[in-house]
Amino acid sequence: GNGKFAEWKMTGRDKIDFYPDVYVGRLACRNSYEVEKIVQKIITYETTTYGKDWFKKMVGIGGDTFPDPSDPYYDGELSILESKDYMEEVGVETTTLFTSDNTLTGPDDIINAVSQGCGWLNFEGHGNPMSWANHPPYDGDTWIGIDVTNFHKFSNTGMYPVCMIGGCHNSQFNVSILNLLKFGEIKDIYYKSEWSPESFGWWIVRMADKGAIASIGNTGLGYGAIGDNDDDGIPDTLEFYGGFIDGEFFRVYAEEGKDILGETHGTTLTNYIMKFPPMNDQIDAKTVEEWVLLGDPSLKIGGYPS
Repeated sequence: GNGKFAEWKMTGRDKIDFYPDVYVGRLACRNSYEVEKIVQKIITYETTTYGKDWFKKMVGIGGDTFPDPSDPYYDGELSILESKDYMEEVGVETTTLFTSDNTLTGPDDIINAVSQGCGWLNFEGHGNPMSWANHPPYDGDTWIGIDVTNFHKFSNTGMYPVCMIGGCHNSQFNVSILNLLKFGEIKDIYYKSEWSPESFGWWIVRMADKGAIASIGNTGLGYGAIGDNDDDGIPDTLEFYGGFIDGEFFRVYAEEGKDILGETHGTTLTNYIMKFPPMNDQIDAKTVEEWVLLGDPSLKIGGYPS
């Protein structure tokens, strides 16, 4: 071997099965202060969430992810509606923030909805390490969303959602403001927002007394499908790649009853691998590899009864 895990080249590829043997999550703390605050946040969640009305609420945020004139679907909004349908099976009510009906017009709409309390938070759109956004219908030039500089406005103390982030690079590793010192790469680093002090996916979790209890997102470029190219009457955005795996997480919780966070995450990965064998398609392989949990895998979703 050459020390490169899961290498995929024209001349050959490493053979791996991708199935999760253990449930893995990361608490990407950089100092003892962050450790102390996130541990206290987890304890608070598991001991106070059970039976609370706010846990039975979800905020779903989306738009027209791929505003192709030939595509009749608002991809991000469809993904939110799919998760809404699954969560209704277990009594969760969803507040939707959509670009198509002007309920999503900027970051304050997201801040206000989350600050009222929710047990679930679902973003479906585009991203980078610093921000998430989506488009109004058929308007690829307009971006509406939120970035890490807005996070301090959250005021949802004691009401921490499990957060799904559909978008590219939102949970990217090794981002740091110190990347600005790499002068030879400065244009690329600045454009890609790799100078964010911490990634979007971790920042929303590690905040003390606000934000999310855990997040799931992509460490790299995410993938989606548009249209209905297989002519089965189901939008391809729900059937393949990131659109499928994000929706499958909510189905696994609602229909398979997996309520330990790492098991919910791991079962979703297993189901994806069974449906789309990663060794047959490079994009399926990457979809599985980059979809990471930033949180405690032993977390009891919804907390324990006292």
